[in-house]
Amino acid sequence: MTDFATRRTMMVDTQVRPNDVFSFPVLDAMLIVPREDFVPASKRGIAYLGENMRISEDRVMLEPRTVGKMLDALDVQPDDMVLDLGCGLGYTAALIARMAEAVVAIEDSEELASEAERCLTEAGIFNVAVLQAALTEGAPKQGPFDAILIEGAVEEIPAGILDQLNEGGRIVALFREGSLGVVRMGLMRNGHVSWRYLFNANAPLLPGFVRERGFSL
Repeated sequence: MTDFATRRTMMVDTQVRPNDVFSFPVLDAMLIVPREDFVPASKRGIAYLGENMRISEDRVMLEPRTVGKMLDALDVQPDDMVLDLGCGLGYTAALIARMAEAVVAIEDSEELASEAERCLTEAGIFNVAVLQAALTEGAPKQGPFDAILIEGAVEEIPAGILDQLNEGGRIVALFREGSLGVVRMGLMRNGHVSWRYLFNANAPLLPGFVRERGFSL
């Protein structure tokens, strides 16, 4: 029988802590939430590999290092309402749920949304609401949010998503810049989001977050 608890500890000790993730709530969540329960059944045995895992034709589950560093920067508080865009099968939403008051997790794929809801319910996590909707729309009826996480690469973020941040709210996203992936954190102040560099990572572009190309002659 596979000892997933040992693999979980090894993941945190070899992939997460050494990459400057020091937040106790993040480390605690990653030690407790069974990552193997939030991957396709055929991939449970490789749930703790240090790389992105494909969960559908055009979507991946972000590698543990990236998830840990993004959540460390997001600095989720116990009374926060958090928006998780592109939640996949619900793993990161499950982590956030241990730190926040509530999570709204958005998936545009009916299959992924249904599976995420099942995985979260079977894990006994009930402060996450999974909604099937266009990722670029967010969840304006459930907002505004104290923190927003985008689980995939973007070229630009629609203004409508940024408008769902509370004053003082944080957003963490992975921007595709040419061949590079750059994770940045944004802070909402006086109706404007200012961004700062965090680290480099890679993931496929999320649908709808591609910058429009102009015509050239």
